[in-house]
Amino acid sequence: MFELASLVIFGVLAQWVANRFKIPAILPLILIGLAVGPFSTLITADGQKLVEPMWTGKNGLFPGENLFYFVSLAVSVILFEGGMTLRRAEVLNVGPIVIKLVTLGVGVSFIGAGTAAHYIFGLDWDVSFLFASLVVITGPTVIGPILRHLPLKKDLSAVLRWEGIIIDPIGAVLAILVYNFINSGKGLSFTYDALFGLGKILLVGLTLGFIFARGLVFFFAKISFQSS
Repeated sequence: MFELASLVIFGVLAQWVANRFKIPAILPLILIGLAVGPFSTLITADGQKLVEPMWTGKNGLFPGENLFYFVSLAVSVILFEGGMTLRRAEVLNVGPIVIKLVTLGVGVSFIGAGTAAHYIFGLDWDVSFLFASLVVITGPTVIGPILRHLPLKKDLSAVLRWEGIIIDPIGAVLAILVYNFINSGKGLSFTYDALFGLGKILLVGLTLGFIFARGLVFFFAKISFQSS
């Protein structure tokens, strides 16, 4: 109960600080998370975090793999909310730029970050490119709050908003592929398993996404018709 109450209190506090000082909410959220998480182990007597999301003995908010499910649900809500802000008319102007950012941009960032992590920090190639697969993502939780505080031109704002939302699932799939590649021993079976797994993800995701999207369109259209 303490962890659940802490999440609510610290979340509200972070939003208040962001509004008070006119900064993106992601910044105070990160700082508060570090303060009550990893950094708090330096001041507690038993070396435990002030707020522990993972279940460790008697402490923690999410037992077992529940944290994974909670994070997955939170990410889906964030992407859904971000997707509702997109406008199809914007694609006519910024579509080609967005496609290059989420394809060529991801490739350049992935190779560049992996190479830099290996030669600058001395990490193994496997770990370097796993790190690179994580940092290629910008994400709506970062880009969205920043755009609300920057007076950018309409097209530039649209490019950043579309890229931030579309690249999130792309980066997640890339991270999973790299992680599976590391654990597979890099054999030929990896190619089949990875492509088969990726195909299942795309098939299920696109099918369910299309069905639920059409269902929402039908639902809202029916409500609008009845109200008129």
